Amino acid sequence: MAIIKLSANERRRVSVFFTCLILAVFAWIFTVLSNNYNYTVQEALNFKNTPQRRAFHSLQSDTVDATVSGTGWRMLFSKMNRDVKMVTVDLRTLENKSYVVLSSQLDQINNKKEIGQQIIAFNPDTLYFDFSNRKVRRIPIHLVAAMRFKHQFFQSDNVTINPAYVIVNGPANVIDKLTEWPSDTLKLDSVSEPVSAVLNLQRVKEGNMSIYPKSVQVNVPVDEFTEKTLLIPVKLINNHNYDDVKIFPQKVKITFMVSLTRYAEIDEDFFEATANLDLWLKQGYKALPVVVSKIPSYCKLVKVEPQNIDFIIRK
Repeated sequence: MAIIKLSANERRRVSVFFTCLILAVFAWIFTVLSNNYNYTVQEALNFKNTPQRRAFHSLQSDTVDATVSGTGWRMLFSKMNRDVKMVTVDLRTLENKSYVVLSSQLDQINNKKEIGQQIIAFNPDTLYFDFSNRKVRRIPIHLVAAMRFKHQFFQSDNVTINPAYVIVNGPANVIDKLTEWPSDTLKLDSVSEPVSAVLNLQRVKEGNMSIYPKSVQVNVPVDEFTEKTLLIPVKLINNHNYDDVKIFPQKVKITFMVSLTRYAEIDEDFFEATANLDLWLKQGYKALPVVVSKIPSYCKLVKVEPQNIDFIIRK
């Protein structure tokens, strides 16, 4: 294959040619991108001055297509930036109308836009809303938790949530169906000490509802647990005929888990075990099962010995 050999003068000319070509291309690109163009971007809707006496529900998407007039540079950067920008829409006219015309608010919208990024049109230009009676109600917060504890560590008392209630504002037909408001999930692994965390509440799914507050303080008491055994008396229930009934044994041994901080204070008075005589009268049981009917919420029952007791009825 023949190799073209260029003299130093010819190489200089070729270098100058390609340099000029590259500069010309860059100059052309710069000129083209400096011109003004109309292009479309997505804008998310942010509402202000919402009606206080009317609950509303938007009948279209929460984003609109905005036609923007700007330089080619702005258009290029908008295509590279995938973030959806925000446009604030004034809903003051919804006090006596069921729609809002975006083009009528172009001046105040563009006042908050950068120079060279002025919006000239929206699609759709008119937003329509559905209305219903508004209601405000206070409902309890439900903690959604997925916690895994270290070996022999457990929740030692009730969870405290501050505040314990959320104020919900929205359509009456929706508000009336609510019984509680869930939090985001509290996910923790290998928990071995008390938990204190700020947790967000789950966001509203309807555009015509709002909640306050949007986050709460959650405290979960955690302690190390150990086993404890007590003898507690068995109480006979449903002895309708007041028969003289003798039970054997009169006490059962219960084994339960309790936190170390409460270990010393827990005694048999915190528990109650029962045996139901109706099981003999109506179902012919020959031995009565023992049911631990009273146990502190911070204790976890492990076993009862014996699980059934014998009885004698004296005539």
